[in-house]
Amino acid sequence: MAMVNLTINNMNVAVEEGSTILEAAKKLNIKIPTLCHLDLHNLKMVNQAASCRVCVVEVAGRRNLAPACATPVTEGMVVTTNTVRVIKARRLVVELLLSNHPKDCLVCAKNLECELQALAAELNIREVKFEGERLRVPKDTSSFSIIRDMDKCVLCRRCETMCNKVQTVNVLSAINRGFKTHVAPSMNLPLIESTCTFCGQCVAVCPTGALVEVNNIGRVWDALNDKKKFVVVQTAPAVRVALGEEFGAEPGTSVTGKMAAGLRQLGFNAVFDTDFAADLTIMEEASEFAHRLQHGGKLPILTSCCPGWVKFFEHQFNDMLDIPSSCKSPHEMMGAIVKTYYAQKIGVDPKDVYVVSVMPCLAKKYEAARPELSNDGLQDVDTVITTRELAMMLKEANIDLMALKDEEFDNPLGESTGASIIFGATGGVIEAALRTAYEWLTNETLEQVDFNDLRGFDGIKEATVKVNDLDVKIAVAHGLGNARKLLEAIRSGEANYHAIEIMACPGGCIGGGGQPYLHGDMDILKKRMECIYEEDRGKPIRKSHENPYIKQLYKEFLGEPYGEKAHELLHTHYVKRRKM
Repeated sequence: MAMVNLTINNMNVAVEEGSTILEAAKKLNIKIPTLCHLDLHNLKMVNQAASCRVCVVEVAGRRNLAPACATPVTEGMVVTTNTVRVIKARRLVVELLLSNHPKDCLVCAKNLECELQALAAELNIREVKFEGERLRVPKDTSSFSIIRDMDKCVLCRRCETMCNKVQTVNVLSAINRGFKTHVAPSMNLPLIESTCTFCGQCVAVCPTGALVEVNNIGRVWDALNDKKKFVVVQTAPAVRVALGEEFGAEPGTSVTGKMAAGLRQLGFNAVFDTDFAADLTIMEEASEFAHRLQHGGKLPILTSCCPGWVKFFEHQFNDMLDIPSSCKSPHEMMGAIVKTYYAQKIGVDPKDVYVVSVMPCLAKKYEAARPELSNDGLQDVDTVITTRELAMMLKEANIDLMALKDEEFDNPLGESTGASIIFGATGGVIEAALRTAYEWLTNETLEQVDFNDLRGFDGIKEATVKVNDLDVKIAVAHGLGNARKLLEAIRSGEANYHAIEIMACPGGCIGGGGQPYLHGDMDILKKRMECIYEEDRGKPIRKSHENPYIKQLYKEFLGEPYGEKAHELLHTHYVKRRKM
């Protein structure tokens, strides 16, 4: 690769040809403020709309200021990033943005997380100089997962890049012209009527409060204060490797025990681990896979733990609805077991049991409301809150998470294996399933339980596992854009596999739309993933079918895996939805 030499603020630097001024400045540790720019280097995607003009710099020989995020470097270029002209221009841009922005920062869901707010403070802006007409767009609160408040949109186009180029869901785009331009679904439909998967990746990259999650904290507090309710909480594997970040811990710090302690202090009657239900999911999914292999069933089998990917499939590939596993996702299985098996054990009417799921995901909020995920008229899960929302609740209750002593989850639904923990990272579900399916199909002990070919951040990963005389071909995709490529190859006959795992979010659940904001630092995902696998290695049991409490559950209540009772409570069906 040819190198280009240039000077920035009187310092020399050489960068690869095709680099931008912004990238060159980073090599010199020169900070150039940005707003619309977003570098998703792990996803090989950059938002270069250059729409905000906050990153302008002076380039010798040019009359106009240049946007550093979208201006390629040239040999001998001389750049200055901090002249009076540049500083004034940046201030003017932000002041103009603020003139068309609500002033409700104190009650905004992105308060202290808002990049526009931080930028205004950084540029020492203390008043809004331009008053006048503001764009007013009705707030969209139609969905269970995402609120759209376009009055707060700065037209950075990050959400469009994520939705259209990374996820290929193609829901969001700019509509109208001039002053009335804003981002919306096709035909300005409410989000609930669109093909949105509610993955929340648009929320994860929005710099302001234009896109935020539906906040369910009030519902949880109401349940906790209702003396008639027995309130159960469960926490997903990816939550424990990210929650600590909200309390100052280094990314990749596991707070499993502290999280259990904090949830008890909030007042939950029982604190369970969704990892237990992940082990239960493997019992059912591995059984279903083995059944299809042995009886000529439809292949490949697709894992069904991710509700964002399921809704994507229902819209985009509904001619293939017979290949996903019929298993409910782990937290839905847990809800079903809590309101039947556990309710019987403790002698509480299922109508009085209230199940709260703490998830890294916004699509789980939508999933919990799906009518087919219910039993005897009761939804399996009553309310879903995100990792961020749990952090808010702990802070609201003045609980210092990192100061708490570690505690264990409650049993019998709190014990889990290493296989369940890796559900939080891309490739983890299929790896966990293989650990069990291999032993069931071969009647041999699997000594090497780490399937390293299924790990990492490659968009699509493949592996072949020898099971008896059969070469079982596996594929893993994370991010819906990669899922689309994989599914189109299967549909056309170009690719053939026995089993596939798909997760809607980058990196899997560790990069879910409800996790602490990355603010473009995708390296945090690597640290969360490393923590997931470290927890797996530290578990005394690493195969789901060896979990003693899972064995007890089948013996006392469910009967055989993939049996009649299991089908009634733990399996579901899918819906053919229109493709727009």
